[in-house]
Amino acid sequence: MTAKSLHELVHEAALEHGDKTAVVFDSSISARISITYNEIISLSDQLTRELRVSVQTHNTAIGLFCHPDILLPVWIISILQVPLAYVPLDPASPPLCSRRMMSKCKLSFCLIQNELLHQFQQQFSSLISVKMCSTLSSHRLTLIRIEGELESKLPGAAILEDVQQREPLAYVLHTSGTTGVPKIVKVPHKCIVPNIICLRSVFMMTPEDVVFLSSPLTFDPSVVEMFLALSSGACLLIVPPAVKKMPRRLSQVLFKRNNTTVLQATPTLVRRFGRRVLQEEVLSSHSSLRLLAFGGEPCPSLKLIRGWKQEGNRTSICNLYGTTEVSCWASCYKVPEEHLCSVNVSDVSLPLGQPMLDTVMEVRDEKGRLVTEGEGQLFIGGRERVCLLDDEESLVQGTMRATGDWVQVRDPHLYFLGRKDRLVKRFGQRVHLDALQQVIESLPEVEACAVNLSEGDRLVAFIVLSSSRPGEHPTSSSTFLPEIHSHHPEEYSQSGSTNSPDLKHIDGNIRHELSQKLPNHSIPDMILFIPALPLTSHGKVDSDELMKIFGSHGQDKKEQTLQKDFESVKIKLENVWKECLGLQNDAEVKEDAHFMLSGGDSLQALRLFDEITISMGTASVGLLEVILDGSFSDLLSHIMGGTQDSILPKKRALQCDDTVVPSKQPKEGNIESTTGFANPSDRVLEFLVIGRAGEVFHCGVLKFQGQSKQSNFNPPLEMNKTPPRISTIENNPERPLAQEQRLREYTSDVLPIGLHVLWSSDTGRCVDASPVLLVLPDRTTVFIGSHSHRMQALDLASGEVVWERVLGDRLESSAAISKCGTFVVVGCYDGLIYFLDVFTGETMWTFKTGDVVKSSPTVDSKTGLVFAGSYDGCIYALDPLGKACVWQHYCGGSAVFSSPCMCLSPRQLYCSTLGGNLHCFNPDSGKVLWTYSSSAPFFSSPRCSETSVFIGSVNGHIIGLSHSGETLWDYTTKEPVFSSPCIPMIDILTNQQASLVFSGCSSTLANATVTCGSHDGHVYCLNGQTGSLLWRFQTTGKVFSTPFVFAGSSWGVRSLVAVCSTDGKIWILDGENGTLKGTLSLPGELFSSPVVWENKLVVGCRNDYVYCLELTKLL
Repeated sequence: MTAKSLHELVHEAALEHGDKTAVVFDSSISARISITYNEIISLSDQLTRELRVSVQTHNTAIGLFCHPDILLPVWIISILQVPLAYVPLDPASPPLCSRRMMSKCKLSFCLIQNELLHQFQQQFSSLISVKMCSTLSSHRLTLIRIEGELESKLPGAAILEDVQQREPLAYVLHTSGTTGVPKIVKVPHKCIVPNIICLRSVFMMTPEDVVFLSSPLTFDPSVVEMFLALSSGACLLIVPPAVKKMPRRLSQVLFKRNNTTVLQATPTLVRRFGRRVLQEEVLSSHSSLRLLAFGGEPCPSLKLIRGWKQEGNRTSICNLYGTTEVSCWASCYKVPEEHLCSVNVSDVSLPLGQPMLDTVMEVRDEKGRLVTEGEGQLFIGGRERVCLLDDEESLVQGTMRATGDWVQVRDPHLYFLGRKDRLVKRFGQRVHLDALQQVIESLPEVEACAVNLSEGDRLVAFIVLSSSRPGEHPTSSSTFLPEIHSHHPEEYSQSGSTNSPDLKHIDGNIRHELSQKLPNHSIPDMILFIPALPLTSHGKVDSDELMKIFGSHGQDKKEQTLQKDFESVKIKLENVWKECLGLQNDAEVKEDAHFMLSGGDSLQALRLFDEITISMGTASVGLLEVILDGSFSDLLSHIMGGTQDSILPKKRALQCDDTVVPSKQPKEGNIESTTGFANPSDRVLEFLVIGRAGEVFHCGVLKFQGQSKQSNFNPPLEMNKTPPRISTIENNPERPLAQEQRLREYTSDVLPIGLHVLWSSDTGRCVDASPVLLVLPDRTTVFIGSHSHRMQALDLASGEVVWERVLGDRLESSAAISKCGTFVVVGCYDGLIYFLDVFTGETMWTFKTGDVVKSSPTVDSKTGLVFAGSYDGCIYALDPLGKACVWQHYCGGSAVFSSPCMCLSPRQLYCSTLGGNLHCFNPDSGKVLWTYSSSAPFFSSPRCSETSVFIGSVNGHIIGLSHSGETLWDYTTKEPVFSSPCIPMIDILTNQQASLVFSGCSSTLANATVTCGSHDGHVYCLNGQTGSLLWRFQTTGKVFSTPFVFAGSSWGVRSLVAVCSTDGKIWILDGENGTLKGTLSLPGELFSSPVVWENKLVVGCRNDYVYCLELTKLL
């Protein structure tokens, strides 16, 4: 039997897979429900019989007003079996749009989901007259008859009936409906069935597949998704619309609860998961997803897709292209597996692929001539792939439809270029900017309007208000629209403010009127009121000038933001929350209210994001995620936690939009006085920087208290004879005494070195970053970041917070100090590398990378350049004084997690990637000198001696290479190595003073030892020349962080090693033989690397605290 219709495809599958689950509905908050193939056929036959009795045979289509439901396939198959075409009516669409659809399709009957019957009556009671026909309780539907009112509106009832008799229709959709009357597309079975049959083969469908219904019924890919699953004996997964709008919850439903194998979706939907969820769940190495098909929008580049895929992921990728006018897909390109696995992927667009079954694709130039090489407009059609548009009466075989899309013919593929007019796509829906502009200008409040799309894909409407608005005095506009006499953006910006009650009221009225005329994706995200439209010399609207107005408007609102306490921020948030959802002013916003579950959609979420960003002066990367997935309380907490630095008054004018959060332990006087400087121009130029892995950085002239002089600064590496003893209880009275007592009990008094907590600082979230210490003659400061977004500067002696900053996202990167000594440099999850003032914490410069920055910056002591990697796969060389990127290098598509390593002799820079490559660069030009490739990722950071470079690998190896890239030795541990090697410095091992450090950086011994940890729980000390084992020590947990080797003469040994294990223990070992000298347990996991200075050890802990421990000699 060869199926000729969609429902026959399902019948064929049911014959073979009757008892198999056909559909699963998962609400995410309750138990899943399912039905089998046999149940679908039985329920469908029953409903079909009832419809045949109630619906006259001369009807050709029936409306379906419903939400996604477990019975959705039953409803559709029943309609097709009558036989009728189904016309999906979206309950979320404006009533006028749905009424137009009913009129165009000459609908006489409509099936309404029982749960939506009241809504339907409310929305359409004033638009159409209806009569209840029957209640189909077992199917949760109500059949209504639309009275003759519609039949007199538009001619052509007989046209659809005649077409249905000659060419059975499956469904009827509209193309855009953005303005005016939407274009109606009537799709015959014989046009869509080839799509299903072809894709079953291309996707290699099996009965074991789980296919997600990602598209709404009004978007024709939903037909493919539904019948692709149900014609293959596979399972169709359906979720509520609200879950689709909540990326994290959706990923859990798809891949944790239901093991989805086939996902067809727009790139916008996929992007909303975020890179981390994509890599860790959707496209992880263990993902259930077998095939991901992009369609409805231009496909992401291969480079971007490769960046989303976790190493080891085997998901196949397809690029689908098609138009509603020739429903549904016209072509398919399946990306070869070798292209997805290659590290040298390009950022060019993917081909549109080969035409699908019974489909013809042609490219024509503007004169209608065929194009075989070059650019032109794409036309699609075929002998059977023909749909009827609007009032077309008959199907003409071989009809070719113009797509309006321009493509390039090359080798011999077709590549999508885009549209050359102002027809744009937002969230897979088309919006014609000129037509939208006309709709806005039709409103009585509006005199003139221009609509543009900003760089962030935000629809911005620039409106000139009518001088004689309804209910207003003709001159009333002068009270809030200033006179202007030129077209400078700063003059326009003031008029864009909507702070006045008049403008807020007008804005609300305009949005309400547009919501009745337009679908949500066509409503502007932002409305700016301006006195007049700026013009070009040719008398046309100057779009560039408008976008300058838009940019200056945002800046003005940030500058107008004043100090706000918790209650005022809460009231402001409640107001914009209600505005974006269209709620009444007196509506209550509950603490546990979720924006998306309260009726919000993705466009309204973006509008809320914009309102918060502009009116409250904050734009952290996590803000949109909280709007989509969090409660009102979560959002308020996020804003208060993430914008303290922007909503507090500034101490002094800044060039960038950042301020400093006061310390948690307020000090007497201002920041300048506590640093020992009379004014910002007084700066310390001599300092020591102590970083993880025993790194020491030194610079040598001091300008102090306004006087320039040569310093006698010799910071001792020996222990102070009587180090200060500071009680944790005194410095942190909020910490319970019982916890302090437990900390003391963890120390073993029989070992020669004691460890005791001097102080601790609460950062609010886990601390995985490692500390860096800035040593000045009168103070040593600890700099460390946290997952709470906080960057703290702490006094080493007391633990007092010198300053604290709340940055844009999580901080896992360890900080660095610039060569000039004035900048703290740190990478952030928001993709920025921050350059903060050492003494005040103010942002002096930020550099934007393309993704998360976990890599810790490294400083070139010769040039002052700062090197850092990013998850965008690049390493950057940044000039902090010139505020410029000197060079950047793309490392082949794999993220850079580890920190670069600068070697002064030979002068080379090393950087490793998660793709298993260790690159050697010329640090001045960025030229790659050589690359060492491994089969396993490098999380470990490279470290250098005078003769060698060392690195650990996830395959458990610790490797020694020459500076020319030759493998010298390879030592194997039992588990992965995430720890970075520690190479002792000469000055530390010989107990010399820091003044012996030359060229701005400590040197290493030519025959240096290599100390490194492994996930097998051991710390290994290896001979740097041969790789032979000198000693190893077994900890009680895994060793993720990097050991720290330091001078041990104050304890009677040559050197000591501090190392942390993930179970929360700190170990002090003899550097010569690995003997245990001291240990202490902290109440949390340790992924931070310890740093030691004098008799103090500083480390971050996953219990949210930074700890400073005192090392004392007991025996």
